[in-house]
Amino acid sequence: MIKHFLLLSFFLTYLIAVYAQTGTGQQNIVVTYQQGKTGVRINEAGQLQVNVLPKDVQKFKARGWVRYSDFGAKGDGKTDDINTIAATHAFANQQDLLVKADEGATYYIGGKERTAVIRTSTDFGTAAFIIDDTEVENRNASVFEVRSRLAPFKPEGITSLKRNQAKLSISLPATCLITVTNTGVKHYIRFGPNQDNGSAQTDIFIADKNGNVDMNAPIIWDFSGITDITALPIDEDTLNIAGGRFTSIANKAESKYAYYARNIAIQRSNVVVDGLEHRVTGEGDHGAPYGGFINISNCAHVTVKNSILTGRKTYRTIGSAGEPVPMGTYDISVDHALHISFVNCRQTNDINDSRYWGIMGSNYCKNLLYDACTFSRFDAHKGVANAAIRNSVLGHMGINAIGSGTLTIENTTIYGSSLVNLRSDYGGTWQGAFIIRNCILVSRADDATLINGAYSGLHDFGYPCYMPERITIENLTIDDSGHPADYEGPAIFADFNPGNTDSSYKEKFPYVITKEVMLRNVTTASGKTLRLSSNPFMFRNVKVSR
Repeated sequence: MIKHFLLLSFFLTYLIAVYAQTGTGQQNIVVTYQQGKTGVRINEAGQLQVNVLPKDVQKFKARGWVRYSDFGAKGDGKTDDINTIAATHAFANQQDLLVKADEGATYYIGGKERTAVIRTSTDFGTAAFIIDDTEVENRNASVFEVRSRLAPFKPEGITSLKRNQAKLSISLPATCLITVTNTGVKHYIRFGPNQDNGSAQTDIFIADKNGNVDMNAPIIWDFSGITDITALPIDEDTLNIAGGRFTSIANKAESKYAYYARNIAIQRSNVVVDGLEHRVTGEGDHGAPYGGFINISNCAHVTVKNSILTGRKTYRTIGSAGEPVPMGTYDISVDHALHISFVNCRQTNDINDSRYWGIMGSNYCKNLLYDACTFSRFDAHKGVANAAIRNSVLGHMGINAIGSGTLTIENTTIYGSSLVNLRSDYGGTWQGAFIIRNCILVSRADDATLINGAYSGLHDFGYPCYMPERITIENLTIDDSGHPADYEGPAIFADFNPGNTDSSYKEKFPYVITKEVMLRNVTTASGKTLRLSSNPFMFRNVKVSR
């Protein structure tokens, strides 16, 4: 009896505040354990108040999971269920319980600023989620955020770093994801219609408790100084997100660079997303862009598999140079993240329909993988260190990349004008190697090229710019059967600089040209021979072995 009384007293007085971080600050979710009934309400302070009966706590813990309907979710497709969804996860996070959606339910999520924080494995099952973006209180607030229980900290004793440095001079409490910044150096000074003044020098890497750096995702810059450094311990256990049929009703905002989140944001390491589906409806003649329905950032070892996503409709606005530009808008976004894989995934719309933007964009990443994916694009904006595309099909926006390390493309079909486009707005730089094997290029331009890009040598991108030092191409089929009569045949390199045709041209910022191209079994449907380039002078020193 005394034991039961003490237990009851504990629950009556136990009060925990759970914080859900959003783009504008913190929202309190207060969880209490009191007599009355289990349910959710908004209290006088504007907080989400979650009360759980002590007997219900015991019931939920005994079965090991909790459903949204346990906290009052209707799942009727009309009632806004975001408060009960957020409350369910807040309780599950507190008690370390699995969350399950109700089978057959349709959860409507309106524009209220409320983020459900996920810290435990979640099974969305066959439930449907309607996310209405037509009227939102905060476009920056995610609908779900997958977060770590571990807290970041500021390690001391690191004042500089070297490219490919293998060991830090400090020890750590555990294996950590480390992000470093030097605001005194600017990189990625963008050129073109979306020009800008660049971003602070940044790197992200993993180090174990002894300071050993994961050399599969190495440090890629020399840091003469460090203005900020953060270490986040990496979760050792895997958090699983399964199922879910999500439909976004698209926003109807002005077409300008005001990105919408309204997504599933993954900010925890060691996460597997399996069997998720996302579709989009309600896109009209205007709208603001999206920053990725699956948005992965500041984490490592995340896999998205067996999932279906949707390319977003492309809208236009006026860019920073005062010219009309199409706005990048994404269903997949990866930022400051390492060892990220997409396996057996595809998109709902035609990968060659140019009305829809390329489905994926990334910044500051290392070791990105597509395996058995059918997507409209692979893209690395502000650099990727090591990437692989295998057993896949890439659509109208193809493979766009800048970065370092090795880019491997195997058993893949690419629809577009080139195998790889080195992004000219960031200097067309790749410091490393390309390995391309057993691929098909279905050329969709008047001139087919293997490596595309542009570089004037007159713009400072904040770093020296390189073409891949070595390019290996084995067993490539070029389908160039639909080209015009004056077609001269495919070229290894595009004309990167039409002005650089003799020794009188001077680059203020020299481009380091490829040293060697190794070709084995390259065939064309047209029967025409693979040429070096329409600008042979620029590539005159490239050694080509066949």
